[in-house]
Amino acid sequence: MTMPTNVLLLRAPSEDAGGVDKYEEAFRTRGYRAISVPVLETVHTNIEQLKETVRRGGAGYAGVIVTSGRAVEAWRLVVQQLVEEGEHTGEPTAKWSRTPFYVVGDTTAAALRAIPSSPYSPQNIRGAAESGTSEKLAHFIAADLSSSPSPSPSKKLFYLVGDKNRDTLPTIIKDAGLDLESLQVYATQGSSRFEEDLLNVLNRVQGLGKHLKLCSRATSTDPQADERWWIVYFAPSSAKHVSPILSRHFDIPLKDDATGNCSGTGSRGARLAAIGPTTASSLESDLELRIEVIAAKPTPESLANGIVSFDEQQTA
Repeated sequence: MTMPTNVLLLRAPSEDAGGVDKYEEAFRTRGYRAISVPVLETVHTNIEQLKETVRRGGAGYAGVIVTSGRAVEAWRLVVQQLVEEGEHTGEPTAKWSRTPFYVVGDTTAAALRAIPSSPYSPQNIRGAAESGTSEKLAHFIAADLSSSPSPSPSKKLFYLVGDKNRDTLPTIIKDAGLDLESLQVYATQGSSRFEEDLLNVLNRVQGLGKHLKLCSRATSTDPQADERWWIVYFAPSSAKHVSPILSRHFDIPLKDDATGNCSGTGSRGARLAAIGPTTASSLESDLELRIEVIAAKPTPESLANGIVSFDEQQTA
């Protein structure tokens, strides 16, 4: 009996309302065993500064801009702290309920609405249905504020950001004659648990697959050589963090190496795939990795189809 090929998805699992991860399900329905392992973790930054701003209230702002779930979590955290400290009265604070919160997409809007009710909690949430990107949101904000029947006396917007931001939204906002006060409230970094989580996955599947010898060092005497693996990269930002760890457990194929040699001390052979051309280009140029499959579109179906097609060509 042929056992399924393993697919290591370098991403956090994301379950839908039915408890199903769409990437893992796309591979499962094609006879593969896919497992997601988070490669990044988020840490909050400048929480005390955010807390002081929230405590003062929203009277000094024309609106708040929130473009990610991680920014929502930072706001939720300081709201919880202020409520627990008993600081939930007063006219300045109460005005947060009337301050517009401009968001990208319905998911971010839903996360804001889920913050427990308090004077610090957003109630006037705008832009979700009209803006799926930061650029669209910026144009929406400019139009919304200019057409307001009762405009705010302030032209300043409070923008919650992370450590990696494009300048598209700030440029459009400033070109519209509005002021922007940005505060970094979160940062992403390599997961401190990645190797531990990876080892848990490897221990679960060890010996369940069939041998896929991709590198000249892999031998039939290696217990891990009986495993078939694909490793899928989803973002260049995490690659430098995880690649040295992966190399301790896999033989990672190198670009432009016709000898079959690989990077790493692991004995598990693996093929590499990327969710899109930008990620693939970064892996090839910066880390000199050999990417066998690039998803035609950044979707679960496209990624799974690309890997299945490659495998079918190899066995034809």
